[in-house]
Amino acid sequence: MKATAPRTKPTAAPRKATATHGALLAALACVLVGGSFTANSVLGHYPYAGGQFLRYALAGLLLAPLAGRAGAPRLRALGTLQWVRLVLLAAIGMVGFNLAVIAAERGAEPAVPGVFVGCAPVVVAVLVPLLGGRRPQRAVFHGALLVAVGAFTVQGWGRTDGPGIAFSACALGGEVGFAVLAAPVLRPLGPRLLSATVCAVAAVEAALAGVVLDGGAWLRRPDATEAAALLWQAAVVTVVGFVCWYMGMQRLGAERATLFSGLIPVAAACTAPLVGTGAYGPVQAVGSALVGAGVALGSGALGPVGTLRRPTARRHARP
Repeated sequence: MKATAPRTKPTAAPRKATATHGALLAALACVLVGGSFTANSVLGHYPYAGGQFLRYALAGLLLAPLAGRAGAPRLRALGTLQWVRLVLLAAIGMVGFNLAVIAAERGAEPAVPGVFVGCAPVVVAVLVPLLGGRRPQRAVFHGALLVAVGAFTVQGWGRTDGPGIAFSACALGGEVGFAVLAAPVLRPLGPRLLSATVCAVAAVEAALAGVVLDGGAWLRRPDATEAAALLWQAAVVTVVGFVCWYMGMQRLGAERATLFSGLIPVAAACTAPLVGTGAYGPVQAVGSALVGAGVALGSGALGPVGTLRRPTARRHARP
Protein backbone atom coordinates (compact mmCIF):
# COMPACT_ATOMS: atom_id res chain seq x y z
CA MET A 1 0.00 0.00 0.00
CA LYS A 2 1.35 3.44 -0.96
CA ALA A 3 2.25 5.62 1.99
CA THR A 4 0.49 8.98 2.22
CA ALA A 5 2.85 11.96 2.16
CA PRO A 6 2.72 14.17 5.25
CA ARG A 7 0.90 17.44 4.86
CA THR A 8 3.08 20.51 4.98
CA LYS A 9 2.30 23.53 7.06
CA PRO A 10 0.31 26.10 5.01
CA THR A 11 2.32 29.17 4.11
CA ALA A 12 1.25 32.81 4.42
CA ALA A 13 1.80 33.45 0.71
CA PRO A 14 -1.90 33.31 -0.31
CA ARG A 15 -2.86 35.58 2.53
CA LYS A 16 -0.09 38.03 1.68
CA ALA A 17 -1.10 38.00 -1.99
CA THR A 18 -4.70 38.79 -1.03
CA ALA A 19 -3.58 41.73 1.12
CA THR A 20 -1.31 43.03 -1.64
CA HIS A 21 -4.11 42.76 -4.18
CA GLY A 22 -6.46 44.62 -1.83
CA ALA A 23 -3.88 47.36 -1.24
CA LEU A 24 -3.42 47.90 -4.97
CA LEU A 25 -7.18 48.07 -5.55
CA ALA A 26 -7.73 50.56 -2.70
CA ALA A 27 -4.80 52.68 -3.87
CA LEU A 28 -6.12 52.77 -7.45
CA ALA A 29 -9.57 53.81 -6.25
CA CYS A 30 -8.22 56.69 -4.15
CA VAL A 31 -5.89 57.89 -6.91
CA LEU A 32 -8.89 58.03 -9.29
CA VAL A 33 -10.90 60.03 -6.74
CA GLY A 34 -8.00 62.43 -6.18
CA GLY A 35 -7.56 62.93 -9.89
CA SER A 36 -11.29 63.61 -10.25
CA PHE A 37 -10.83 66.96 -8.53
CA THR A 38 -9.52 68.18 -11.87
CA ALA A 39 -12.84 67.21 -13.46
CA ASN A 40 -14.72 68.94 -10.63
CA SER A 41 -13.03 72.23 -11.49
CA VAL A 42 -14.95 72.45 -14.80
CA LEU A 43 -18.33 71.70 -13.18
CA GLY A 44 -18.46 74.78 -10.98
CA HIS A 45 -21.38 76.32 -12.89
CA TYR A 46 -23.35 73.12 -13.40
CA PRO A 47 -26.26 72.45 -10.98
CA TYR A 48 -24.89 70.31 -8.19
CA ALA A 49 -27.84 67.94 -7.77
CA GLY A 50 -28.28 67.52 -11.51
CA GLY A 51 -24.63 66.64 -11.94
CA GLN A 52 -24.80 64.09 -9.13
CA PHE A 53 -27.96 62.60 -10.63
CA LEU A 54 -26.36 62.19 -14.07
CA ARG A 55 -23.16 60.78 -12.58
CA TYR A 56 -24.75 58.15 -10.37
CA ALA A 57 -27.56 57.25 -12.77
CA LEU A 58 -25.10 56.58 -15.59
CA ALA A 59 -22.78 54.67 -13.23
CA GLY A 60 -25.70 52.56 -12.01
CA LEU A 61 -26.64 51.66 -15.59
CA LEU A 62 -23.05 50.70 -16.38
CA LEU A 63 -22.76 48.63 -13.19
CA ALA A 64 -26.08 46.79 -13.56
CA PRO A 65 -24.77 44.17 -16.04
CA LEU A 66 -21.76 43.55 -13.79
CA ALA A 67 -23.95 42.78 -10.77
CA GLY A 68 -24.85 39.34 -12.14
CA ARG A 69 -28.12 37.45 -12.43
CA ALA A 70 -28.15 36.69 -8.72
CA GLY A 71 -28.37 40.40 -7.90
CA ALA A 72 -32.16 40.60 -7.57
CA PRO A 73 -32.49 37.58 -5.20
CA ARG A 74 -29.65 38.89 -3.05
CA LEU A 75 -31.29 42.30 -2.80
CA ARG A 76 -34.63 40.72 -1.85
CA ALA A 77 -32.86 38.78 0.89
CA LEU A 78 -31.71 42.00 2.60
CA GLY A 79 -33.39 42.98 5.84
CA THR A 80 -34.88 46.36 6.73
CA LEU A 81 -31.79 47.43 8.68
CA GLN A 82 -29.53 46.63 5.75
CA TRP A 83 -31.67 48.70 3.38
CA VAL A 84 -31.55 51.57 5.85
CA ARG A 85 -27.76 51.30 5.78
CA LEU A 86 -27.75 51.47 1.98
CA VAL A 87 -29.98 54.56 1.98
CA LEU A 88 -27.78 56.25 4.59
CA LEU A 89 -24.62 55.20 2.74
CA ALA A 90 -25.81 56.93 -0.44
CA ALA A 91 -27.19 59.97 1.42
CA ILE A 92 -24.24 60.54 3.77
CA GLY A 93 -21.23 59.04 2.04
CA MET A 94 -22.04 60.09 -1.55
CA VAL A 95 -24.62 62.84 -2.11
CA GLY A 96 -24.19 64.43 1.32
CA PHE A 97 -20.40 64.26 1.20
CA ASN A 98 -20.19 66.09 -2.11
CA LEU A 99 -22.76 68.66 -1.02
CA ALA A 100 -20.82 69.31 2.20
CA VAL A 101 -17.57 69.86 0.28
CA ILE A 102 -19.24 72.35 -2.09
CA ALA A 103 -20.90 74.19 0.80
CA ALA A 104 -17.63 74.31 2.75
CA GLU A 105 -15.75 75.82 -0.19
CA ARG A 106 -18.18 78.75 -0.24
CA GLY A 107 -16.64 80.09 2.95
CA ALA A 108 -13.32 78.26 3.06
CA GLU A 109 -10.45 77.48 0.76
CA PRO A 110 -10.46 73.93 -0.66
CA ALA A 111 -7.59 72.90 1.61
CA VAL A 112 -9.79 73.21 4.72
CA PRO A 113 -12.33 70.45 3.91
CA GLY A 114 -9.41 68.47 2.50
CA VAL A 115 -7.64 68.56 5.85
CA PHE A 116 -10.81 67.43 7.66
CA VAL A 117 -11.35 64.58 5.21
CA GLY A 118 -7.70 63.62 5.67
CA CYS A 119 -8.53 62.80 9.30
CA ALA A 120 -10.98 60.07 8.24
CA PRO A 121 -8.42 57.23 8.65
CA VAL A 122 -7.93 58.21 12.31
CA VAL A 123 -11.68 58.20 13.02
CA VAL A 124 -12.26 54.91 11.20
CA ALA A 125 -9.24 53.28 12.90
CA VAL A 126 -10.91 53.97 16.27
CA LEU A 127 -14.62 53.77 15.43
CA VAL A 128 -14.77 50.48 13.49
CA PRO A 129 -13.04 48.36 16.18
CA LEU A 130 -15.15 49.92 18.94
CA LEU A 131 -18.35 49.16 17.01
CA GLY A 132 -17.11 45.59 16.64
CA GLY A 133 -16.43 45.23 20.37
CA ARG A 134 -12.64 45.12 20.10
CA ARG A 135 -9.73 47.41 20.81
CA PRO A 136 -8.23 49.59 18.05
CA GLN A 137 -5.07 48.18 16.48
CA ARG A 138 -2.04 50.21 17.55
CA ALA A 139 -0.24 49.94 14.21
CA VAL A 140 -3.32 50.99 12.24
CA PHE A 141 -3.94 53.97 14.54
CA HIS A 142 -0.33 55.17 14.34
CA GLY A 143 -0.39 54.73 10.57
CA ALA A 144 -3.63 56.73 10.38
CA LEU A 145 -2.01 59.57 12.35
CA LEU A 146 0.87 59.67 9.87
CA VAL A 147 -1.59 59.71 6.97
CA ALA A 148 -3.53 62.62 8.53
CA VAL A 149 -0.35 64.63 9.13
CA GLY A 150 0.81 63.89 5.60
CA ALA A 151 -2.53 64.99 4.12
CA PHE A 152 -2.33 68.23 6.11
CA THR A 153 1.22 68.81 4.88
CA VAL A 154 0.25 68.25 1.25
CA GLN A 155 -2.75 70.61 1.37
CA GLY A 156 -1.80 73.12 4.03
CA TRP A 157 -4.42 75.25 5.77
CA GLY A 158 -6.37 78.05 4.19
CA ARG A 159 -8.81 80.84 4.93
CA THR A 160 -12.08 79.76 6.48
CA ASP A 161 -15.04 80.82 8.58
CA GLY A 162 -17.48 79.17 10.96
CA PRO A 163 -19.76 77.62 8.32
CA GLY A 164 -16.69 76.49 6.38
CA ILE A 165 -15.45 74.55 9.38
CA ALA A 166 -18.92 73.15 10.12
CA PHE A 167 -19.45 71.89 6.56
CA SER A 168 -15.88 70.54 6.51
CA ALA A 169 -16.73 68.50 9.59
CA CYS A 170 -19.83 67.24 7.76
CA ALA A 171 -17.58 66.20 4.87
CA LEU A 172 -15.45 64.26 7.35
CA GLY A 173 -18.59 62.52 8.59
CA GLY A 174 -19.52 61.64 5.02
CA GLU A 175 -16.11 60.12 4.32
CA VAL A 176 -16.28 58.08 7.52
CA GLY A 177 -19.83 56.98 6.75
CA PHE A 178 -18.79 55.83 3.29
CA ALA A 179 -16.57 53.20 4.92
CA VAL A 180 -18.41 52.38 8.15
CA LEU A 181 -21.91 52.05 6.67
CA ALA A 182 -20.70 49.89 3.79
CA ALA A 183 -18.89 47.29 5.88
CA PRO A 184 -21.98 45.31 7.09
CA VAL A 185 -23.58 45.10 3.61
CA LEU A 186 -20.41 44.38 1.66
CA ARG A 187 -20.40 40.68 2.54
CA PRO A 188 -23.96 39.80 1.43
CA LEU A 189 -23.88 41.94 -1.74
CA GLY A 190 -20.28 41.93 -2.92
CA PRO A 191 -18.41 44.91 -4.42
CA ARG A 192 -20.19 45.05 -7.80
CA LEU A 193 -23.77 44.69 -6.60
CA LEU A 194 -23.15 47.05 -3.68
CA SER A 195 -21.71 49.70 -6.02
CA ALA A 196 -24.63 49.36 -8.46
CA THR A 197 -27.22 49.55 -5.68
CA VAL A 198 -25.84 52.60 -3.89
CA CYS A 199 -25.42 54.42 -7.22
CA ALA A 200 -29.08 53.82 -8.04
CA VAL A 201 -30.16 54.99 -4.58
CA ALA A 202 -27.87 58.04 -4.77
CA ALA A 203 -29.33 59.01 -8.17
CA VAL A 204 -32.85 59.03 -6.69
CA GLU A 205 -31.70 61.03 -3.66
CA ALA A 206 -29.86 63.55 -5.86
CA ALA A 207 -32.98 64.05 -8.00
CA LEU A 208 -35.11 64.66 -4.91
CA ALA A 209 -32.54 67.07 -3.49
CA GLY A 210 -32.41 68.93 -6.81
CA VAL A 211 -36.18 69.40 -6.99
CA VAL A 212 -36.30 70.66 -3.39
CA LEU A 213 -33.26 72.95 -3.56
CA ASP A 214 -33.24 74.19 -7.15
CA GLY A 215 -36.74 73.62 -8.46
CA GLY A 216 -37.04 73.39 -12.23
CA ALA A 217 -33.42 74.51 -12.73
CA TRP A 218 -31.93 71.42 -11.08
CA LEU A 219 -31.05 69.77 -14.40
CA ARG A 220 -29.90 71.13 -17.76
CA ARG A 221 -28.07 69.86 -20.81
CA PRO A 222 -24.31 69.97 -20.16
CA ASP A 223 -21.96 71.48 -22.73
CA ALA A 224 -19.18 69.43 -24.30
CA THR A 225 -16.65 70.08 -21.52
CA GLU A 226 -19.15 69.41 -18.73
CA ALA A 227 -20.38 66.26 -20.47
CA ALA A 228 -16.82 64.94 -20.73
CA ALA A 229 -16.21 65.65 -17.03
CA LEU A 230 -19.47 63.95 -16.00
CA LEU A 231 -18.71 60.96 -18.20
CA TRP A 232 -15.25 60.65 -16.61
CA GLN A 233 -16.72 60.83 -13.12
CA ALA A 234 -19.41 58.25 -13.89
CA ALA A 235 -17.51 55.70 -15.96
CA VAL A 236 -14.05 55.88 -14.39
CA VAL A 237 -14.20 57.45 -10.94
CA THR A 238 -17.52 55.88 -9.89
CA VAL A 239 -17.70 52.56 -11.76
CA VAL A 240 -14.02 51.62 -11.64
CA GLY A 241 -13.25 53.51 -8.43
CA PHE A 242 -16.17 52.18 -6.37
CA VAL A 243 -15.72 48.57 -7.42
CA CYS A 244 -11.97 48.73 -6.75
CA TRP A 245 -12.57 50.43 -3.40
CA TYR A 246 -15.04 47.84 -2.16
CA MET A 247 -12.91 44.98 -3.48
CA GLY A 248 -9.99 46.43 -1.55
CA MET A 249 -12.12 46.83 1.58
CA GLN A 250 -13.29 43.24 1.20
CA ARG A 251 -9.66 42.06 1.36
CA LEU A 252 -8.23 44.56 3.87
CA GLY A 253 -11.12 45.55 6.13
CA ALA A 254 -12.49 49.07 6.60
CA GLU A 255 -9.68 50.24 8.91
CA ARG A 256 -6.80 49.35 6.64
CA ALA A 257 -8.57 50.31 3.42
CA THR A 258 -9.41 53.80 4.70
CA LEU A 259 -5.70 54.47 5.21
CA PHE A 260 -5.41 54.71 1.44
CA SER A 261 -7.75 57.72 1.40
CA GLY A 262 -4.63 59.70 2.26
CA LEU A 263 -3.65 59.21 -1.37
CA ILE A 264 -6.58 61.39 -2.47
CA PRO A 265 -4.92 64.75 -1.66
CA VAL A 266 -1.61 63.42 -2.98
CA ALA A 267 -3.20 62.55 -6.32
CA ALA A 268 -5.01 65.91 -6.37
CA ALA A 269 -1.73 67.74 -5.73
CA CYS A 270 0.02 65.78 -8.47
CA THR A 271 -2.66 66.51 -11.08
CA ALA A 272 -3.29 70.16 -10.13
CA PRO A 273 -0.28 71.50 -12.11
CA LEU A 274 -1.66 69.85 -15.26
CA VAL A 275 -4.56 72.32 -15.35
CA GLY A 276 -2.76 75.23 -13.70
CA THR A 277 -4.71 75.14 -10.43
CA GLY A 278 -1.78 74.41 -8.13
CA ALA A 279 1.85 73.45 -7.79
CA TYR A 280 3.71 70.41 -6.53
CA GLY A 281 6.83 71.35 -4.58
CA PRO A 282 9.06 70.14 -1.74
CA VAL A 283 6.32 70.55 0.88
CA GLN A 284 3.92 68.36 -1.11
CA ALA A 285 6.71 65.82 -1.59
CA VAL A 286 7.29 65.62 2.19
CA GLY A 287 3.56 65.23 2.81
CA SER A 288 3.35 62.51 0.18
CA ALA A 289 6.20 60.64 1.88
CA LEU A 290 4.39 60.87 5.24
CA VAL A 291 1.20 59.51 3.67
CA GLY A 292 3.15 56.65 2.11
CA ALA A 293 4.82 55.82 5.42
CA GLY A 294 1.49 55.86 7.25
CA VAL A 295 -0.14 53.59 4.69
CA ALA A 296 2.81 51.20 4.81
CA LEU A 297 2.81 51.09 8.61
CA GLY A 298 -0.92 50.69 9.08
CA SER A 299 -1.48 48.23 6.25
CA GLY A 300 1.31 45.89 7.33
CA ALA A 301 3.72 46.55 4.48
CA LEU A 302 6.54 47.27 6.94
CA GLY A 303 6.43 43.78 8.39
CA PRO A 304 5.19 42.34 11.69
CA VAL A 305 4.92 45.76 13.33
CA GLY A 306 2.15 46.77 10.94
CA THR A 307 0.35 43.46 10.89
CA LEU A 308 -3.22 43.66 12.12
CA ARG A 309 -3.56 40.09 13.27
CA ARG A 310 -0.99 37.42 13.71
CA PRO A 311 -1.95 34.20 11.95
CA THR A 312 -2.90 31.51 14.40
CA ALA A 313 -0.50 28.60 14.65
CA ARG A 314 -1.80 25.39 13.10
CA ARG A 315 -0.77 21.99 14.21
CA HIS A 316 0.86 19.66 11.75
CA ALA A 317 -1.54 17.08 10.45
CA ARG A 318 -0.57 13.50 11.05
CA PRO A 319 0.69 11.55 8.05
